[in-house]
Formats: sequence, C-alpha cells, structure tokens
Amino acid sequence: MTIRSDRWIRKMAQEHGMIEPFEPGQVKYVDGQRIVSYGTSSYGYDVRCSREFKIFTNVNSAVVDPKHFDPQSFVDFEGDVCTIPPNSFALARTVEYFRIPRTVLTICLGKSTYARCGIIVNVTPLEPEWEGHVTLEFSNTTTLPARIYAGEGVAQMLFLESDEPCEMSYKDRGGKYQGQTGVTLPRM
Repeated sequence: MTIRSDRWIRKMAQEHGMIEPFEPGQVKYVDGQRIVSYGTSSYGYDVRCSREFKIFTNVNSAVVDPKHFDPQSFVDFEGDVCTIPPNSFALARTVEYFRIPRTVLTICLGKSTYARCGIIVNVTPLEPEWEGHVTLEFSNTTTLPARIYAGEGVAQMLFLESDEPCEMSYKDRGGKYQGQTGVTLPRM
C-alpha cells in the first residue's frame, strides 16, 4: 500500500470524479474570516461538514441497539453551527461526495483543531468502490456543550493505494451504505 500525495488526489478528483465538489488547494479564509481549513493537503483531503445534523438525545430513554436502532434517538437540526450536548454525540455528513477507486482504501482522521477541544471524529474506512456522502460521528467527550461548524474542515481523508485491485469490492458485495446521500443511521 502506498499513501497518495496531493498530485494524485488532484488528478483522481479532476479526471475521475473521486471527490465532488473538489477544492484543489487549502481554503483557510472565507469572506475574510479565518475558518477550520478544508481542501487538498500534502497527503490527504480535508472534508467539510454539511449543515445537516442528527443530535443524539435520550429524551425517549431508548436503548442504543445497532440491530434495532430507534431513529427517535436523534433530533434533526439544520444550521451553520451545531451544538452537541455534554458527553453526547451528533451525526452529520460531508459536503463532498466520494467515489473510491477499486485499488484504494480511504481512512478518515479528525482534525487537530477539534481533537484539542475534546471532540472526536469517528468514521469507518471507505472501502474500494464505495461511493456516497460520508456519515460523520462527532463525540463530545467534555462536560460542556461543544460546537461543530458547517462548511468548514472537520476531518482528513488519507488515500492508500494497493498495487493490485481487491478481489471483492464494497460495490461487488452490495454494501448496505452504497450511494448514501444524507446523514445515514445504522442499517441491518
């Protein structure tokens, strides 16, 4: 496996539609205001969070069960700033839509700006030939409310390319999250 550079990311995005919309550089300012950066970096791509959130709530005293998930465990929210309650979490999605090539595995890591505030970003790997908007999970590990900013960088994607295609891709096996476009809850 080889970690791919900014040149490779630009080529794959521009010639093969791997990331849409795509930012070929690093955006650090919008309308003269400093933001959490997004776009192409040295060996990755910093994704943005959309304005669509699902904030976890225990108002219904539901049991969190991945096999029988109760969608009423979340409150839907749309806005530029999402406040996550203390010791809770929220789901969101990327602005960017991904089409992962058959020879590539993509790993997502949270940005240090959020990590230093006790906000952990969790995303499972994007497997070969997976496509869709990435569902992001933000855990607020603090005892205080925490903010996430839509339209700004929240996590970095790293692209690992193999020298041979995989035998069975996510698309081949009909993965249940293939082509997701909104904040997607657990499925069975």
